[in-house]
Amino acid sequence: MSNVPRSRLVAAWAVLTATAALTVGAVVAWCVALPAITATQLYSLVDLMDGVVYGCVAWLVLSRQRTGSTMAGWIAASVALGGSLSAFAAQWTLLHPGPAWLLSAHHWAWVPGLYALVVVMPWLLPDRRRTAVDRVAVGVGLGYLALLVLLLATGPPPAGPFPLPSGVRDVRDTLARPLAPVLPYVLVALGLLAAAGAAWRWRRGPADQRHGMGWVTTGSVLLTVAFLITVLPSVVPATVPALLMLASQAFFPAAVAVVVLRQQLWGLRLAVRRTLVWYVMTGGVVGAYSVSVTVLDRLLPITSPVPQLLVTGVIAAAFQPVREAVQRRVDRLVHGEGPEPLLHRVAHSLGNPTDVGTAVAAALRLAEVRVSTDGPEPPAHDGGPPVTVPLVSGDRLVGHLHAWPRPGELLGARVTEALTGLAPVVAAVVDLARTNRDLSRSQRRLAEVRDEERRALRRDLHDGLGPALSGIALGLSATRNLLTRDPRRADELLERLIVELTSRAEDVRDLAHGLLPPVLADGGLGPAVELLRERYALAGLSVVVRVPAPLEPLSDAVATAAYGVTAEALRNVQRHAGVQRCVVTLERGSDLLRVTVTDNGRGLATDGTGPGVGMHAMRERADGVGGTLNVAPALPRGTTVCLRIPLEPL
Repeated sequence: MSNVPRSRLVAAWAVLTATAALTVGAVVAWCVALPAITATQLYSLVDLMDGVVYGCVAWLVLSRQRTGSTMAGWIAASVALGGSLSAFAAQWTLLHPGPAWLLSAHHWAWVPGLYALVVVMPWLLPDRRRTAVDRVAVGVGLGYLALLVLLLATGPPPAGPFPLPSGVRDVRDTLARPLAPVLPYVLVALGLLAAAGAAWRWRRGPADQRHGMGWVTTGSVLLTVAFLITVLPSVVPATVPALLMLASQAFFPAAVAVVVLRQQLWGLRLAVRRTLVWYVMTGGVVGAYSVSVTVLDRLLPITSPVPQLLVTGVIAAAFQPVREAVQRRVDRLVHGEGPEPLLHRVAHSLGNPTDVGTAVAAALRLAEVRVSTDGPEPPAHDGGPPVTVPLVSGDRLVGHLHAWPRPGELLGARVTEALTGLAPVVAAVVDLARTNRDLSRSQRRLAEVRDEERRALRRDLHDGLGPALSGIALGLSATRNLLTRDPRRADELLERLIVELTSRAEDVRDLAHGLLPPVLADGGLGPAVELLRERYALAGLSVVVRVPAPLEPLSDAVATAAYGVTAEALRNVQRHAGVQRCVVTLERGSDLLRVTVTDNGRGLATDGTGPGVGMHAMRERADGVGGTLNVAPALPRGTTVCLRIPLEPL
C-alpha cells in the first residue's frame, strides 16, 4: 500500500470509520426501538448491509488499488455512506422526531450509490481501457443520476433536504411532473443494458478479464429485477423487492472487490475466503430452512413436529457437500483457476520452457514468467522486482523461474506458493528440453564425425592403399615381361613387390585396428590400450599405461567408447603436444570407469581456434554412453583428458 496516494488512504479510513459509526448507531437505535418487521424495515436492513459490506469494499479498493480508475471505489464509498446514513436515519426517527435533514436522509441518502451500482458500476468492471460504448454508457448513467439526485434533493419535505423558494419550486415541479413516472423505467432499461454488457464481457471478453464477471452479471440482474418489480403493478408482496435487494448483495460486493483488486488482496485471501463462505452458507441455510418449514407447515398438520425435523435432517445431510461446492466457487472467485487447470496448461507446453512460462503467466494472471538457465539473475524487464524460484531436477540446478506482477500489483504468498509447487514440473520440462537439444546436437555431431571418419578412411584408401596396389600391379606386369628375357632382374623385382605387399598389408591391419581392435570384442580394454602403446612406441611416443585394478568385464559400448577416446587423445598428443611421453590411467570403481590421458606438452591451444573434429568425436563418444569428458590444463604444464563413464554396480 506504500504507493497508494495518501489522500486516498485517508479517504478510505474515513469512509470505513463513518460507516462503522453509523452502522453501530443504527443497530443500537433498532435494539432500543424494536420495531415490527415490515417492508420498510427490510429496506433498512438492505441499507444496513450496504453500509457494512460496501464500507469494507470501498476501504479495500481505495486503500489497495494502486493503478487504474478509482471510480468503482468511490461508487462503493457512496453506497456505504448512503446506506449506513439511511439505515441510521430510519432507526433514529423511531426514537426522536428531528432534525429535518436527518428525517429526509432515509428517502434520498441511499439513492446515488445504489442507483450507480445499477447503471454505472457494471460498465467499470473489469478495470480496462474504456471503449466508446463504455464511455457513452457511463456518461448517460451519470447524467441520469445527476438529474435524479437534483429532483430528489429539491423535492418537497420530508424527502427533499433542500426546499426551494416557491417560484423556483413551481418551475421544478413543472419539469418533474412528466419526468417522475418515466425515470423508474429509464433506471430499469439502463440496468438491463449494463447487465447485458457485463454478461457479454463475461462470455465474450478476453480470457484474462472474465475473472469474477459471472458474479457481477448475477448481482446486476438481481438488482435490476428488484427495481423492475417496484415499477410493475402490485402483483407481489412489498417485501419481495427488498428480499431481492438482499440477495443481490450476496453476490455483488464480493465480485466488485475481486474484479477490481484481482491479485491485490494481499494478506487478506484467507479472511476473504472464510467470510464469503460463511456469508453464503449462513444465508443459504437460513433461507432454505425458512422456506422449507413454511411450505411444509401448509401441507402438514400445524401441531406436527415433522416439518422442523425433516428440514433439519435434510439441511444437515446436505450441508457438507454444499459447503464444499460453495468453497470451490469462492476459491475460483478470489483466486481464479485452481491447480488442475494450471497443470493442464503446463502439461500442454511440455518440451518448450517459453511455452511453460506463458502458460504459468496466463493461469496465475501475471505480467510475464520467464525461465532462465544462465544464472539466478533475472533477465532485463520493465516491471518491478520479480519472484525467483530455483529449478532443481534430481540433484542438479537446471535454471530459475522468474515471475513479474502486472502493473500496479504485487506478488503475494499465494503466487509464490504456486510457483514453488510448480518448480519441480517446470524443472523437468527445462531438463527435458535441454536433453532434447543435447540429443539433437549429439546426433548432428555424430553425423559429422561419421562423415569425417569416412573421409579419412577414403583418403587412406584412395591416397595410400590404392596407389600402392596400382604400383604393385604394374610391377607384376613388368615382372611377367622379364621372366623370359632377364630372370635375375625379375626375381629382384618380385622381392621388392613382396616387401611392398607386406608393408601395405600391415597398413591395412593398422587401419582395421584403429577402427576397432579385435580384442575389444570381449571387452578387453586393457589389452587394446596395450596394443596402442606398442604402436605409438614404434612411432617414437612412449605411453605409460597404469591399471590399478582389473577393468573387466565391460560392455562392448563402454569399452569401445573408452578406447576411442584414448586413441584420439594419444593421437592429439603425438600431433600437437610436442613431447615423447604421456601417461594413460584406467581406473574402475564400483560404479564408474575413469580414463585419464596426461601429458606435459604445449597445452591447450590459445590462438582462438575452436575444438577440432577429434575433440568433438571424443565428446560424442562420451555422451553416447552417458559419460562426461573434461579437457583441462595439467600442472605445471600440459593437458589432461579425463573421461568418466557410469557403470552398473559390480
